[in-house]
Amino acid sequence: MTRRTLLALTALLVVARGGVVVAAANANEDACAVIGGKKWVHPKQARDCLNTFPVDPFVKANTIEVLNKTLAFHTSVNYQIQAPPPFQNDVKEDLVADLARIASKDDYGSEFELHLDLFRTFKRVNDGHCAVINYCYDSLYISYLPTPLVLLTQPDGEQNVFIAPEAFDVASAEFGEEIEFWQNALPGELKGQLQSLSGARVLLIDGQDPFIAVNKNALITGSYQSFGTRQNSFFASYYRGDKGWLYSMGNFAQQTHPLTDSVELTIMRNNSSGIDVITLPYRSRFGSQSKNFTDSASYRANNCVATNTTNGYDLYDYFSSASEEATATPTPNSLTYAQQQPLLNPSDVRRHPLNVLLDASPLTDIDLPEEMQPSNLTEALNSSYSVAQFYLMEDNKTGVLALGSFSAPNFTMFQNSLLDGLVELREKGARRLIVDVTNNGGGYICIAHWLHRIIIGPKKSTEPQAGLDTSLRASPLAQLIVSKIIDIEEQDGADPKNLLLYNPTQWTNASHVPFGRGENWLKPLRELEVNGKKDVFSQRLGQECQPFDMNPPDEGLFEPENVVIMSNGRCASSCSLFSITMSKLEGVRTIVVGGKHGVTQQYCGTVGGQSTDFSTIDTEIKSVKLKNHTFAPPDLLGNIVQGITWRLGFGINDKEEPEEWQEHTADINYPLTVETVNQPVALWEAISRDVFQSSHRFVVQSS
Repeated sequence: MTRRTLLALTALLVVARGGVVVAAANANEDACAVIGGKKWVHPKQARDCLNTFPVDPFVKANTIEVLNKTLAFHTSVNYQIQAPPPFQNDVKEDLVADLARIASKDDYGSEFELHLDLFRTFKRVNDGHCAVINYCYDSLYISYLPTPLVLLTQPDGEQNVFIAPEAFDVASAEFGEEIEFWQNALPGELKGQLQSLSGARVLLIDGQDPFIAVNKNALITGSYQSFGTRQNSFFASYYRGDKGWLYSMGNFAQQTHPLTDSVELTIMRNNSSGIDVITLPYRSRFGSQSKNFTDSASYRANNCVATNTTNGYDLYDYFSSASEEATATPTPNSLTYAQQQPLLNPSDVRRHPLNVLLDASPLTDIDLPEEMQPSNLTEALNSSYSVAQFYLMEDNKTGVLALGSFSAPNFTMFQNSLLDGLVELREKGARRLIVDVTNNGGGYICIAHWLHRIIIGPKKSTEPQAGLDTSLRASPLAQLIVSKIIDIEEQDGADPKNLLLYNPTQWTNASHVPFGRGENWLKPLRELEVNGKKDVFSQRLGQECQPFDMNPPDEGLFEPENVVIMSNGRCASSCSLFSITMSKLEGVRTIVVGGKHGVTQQYCGTVGGQSTDFSTIDTEIKSVKLKNHTFAPPDLLGNIVQGITWRLGFGINDKEEPEEWQEHTADINYPLTVETVNQPVALWEAISRDVFQSSHRFVVQSS
């Protein structure tokens, strides 16, 4: 063989994965140019592009400095070194120590490899508020399979993993012509028979029991303290979006990074006595929030460099007059694409505090198949709005509030719709209420307080505080920000228009009395020792939502014993604040659907008290002219979002410790069957029958 022939063969080297042959880029080829402009690529092709770029020591140092200095505002840094029971095995990550490790490590093969280390380090805190998301890499290409999985309970009580019965309908509608790729990837007589896989029982994944894969994923997916909830993230589920009913593929069939080329499934198809072993390739689709590119240079320029919303800004430079303040709306910052809620009106966000989950994958827009949507079976009430949909079941006794988020595009309309919808249910005869918060990532804190108050009515647990008392970390820079704001010798302080989070006029004390303009509301400081580390927090803070913008009813709309809150455990942030107070203060029953038997199911996770991010903290710093202080983080150079928990909520049972790490065991672990999985109305009807009428066809958990 001649040298020329050998070089030609090397240039045409191919890598076979999952029955698919993919040309590999040679050493001189621009791997990003190979896939530039393509919607679908092989995961290896995407990896080749993402791994093109070496670590820039200056950018690395900048990123780590920002992360470290912003962590000074994250309430949970020292708590997360070792969480107390019941999460002692779930949360044990020292972020500061790991950032030091990453800073000193100098043998990363690429910047992508460095980012994966940062990404996974923050994921290990299992806190959906605390994240590092880099739009250069996270969800640039999302990898998919056409076979989302579900965990179903059979009539004899046995649980098994199945390919979702609706898998082909979802995949063919969402992936269009790309579905032919998977049709052709199937072996032998199965070629072109992808639809026959729907509903198949999964015996093995990559030659092992399916829960080996489920549990491996639970160790890295993050977001929730509870292992059971992270198991549930592996499986497909539904949720209510802003404009319709949506479908989450689950972590098996949808992956944030193009790291896996294929998976081997050993299955038993419906109406088949044989066992099939198939290798399905993943396909990576260009992310909906990613910016188009043609080569490495344009990829970097369009996706990897800080944008005009990555860092904060000086509000007093932005709003040059009171009239401009009333009309101007800043561009939504990069954080909004990572928040698990609809895009919001920026003016609403400035006035109403948020507590919301972050994720590297933006909310999907994959539709729940039309025949499975509630609107195909029952009509939503007129008061329904956006993420809040109201239904009356056929028994004319049970109402349903399907609540996909605690945020909606218009805060006032959202608040009105919740009250009007519950009143409408009552007027139509409903005396029982199911609140379905499946996959609810949180949102406006005061909407959580409002919903609690209008369901339960006026009582000690709802007025003047329908939520949790809170406290925030009083870092040296936080104390300096407050000092600048309350300095009456500096033009009425550094925040004369009361725009900033650290302004005392935003808050009340533990007795719910508002702070005066010149009060140092952080003090008296609470000095703590957490996991052997000295820490400092603010004094206890009281309610922040009442009086509400509109009048609540004089009486509760439903009796607590006639209310249940249900989800797949993926209820976070403001959803947690609502569920916890309803459960622990009012005795409302909680249900997790589809959890594995024998694994404790928590009805919520990632509690917090208020979440925020680097850019918001940076805005506070710049607005009080402290950006040049040694404690202040520099501007980020990369296209990065860092989320944090800014306030922690005090517990209900243990009032002196954070609610974040206290027990939230669901009352009921309700099984999913082939008749109810991802079919909201069928599931609501089953829960209405079994839970309200106490037929005991479910697993009652003990705390």
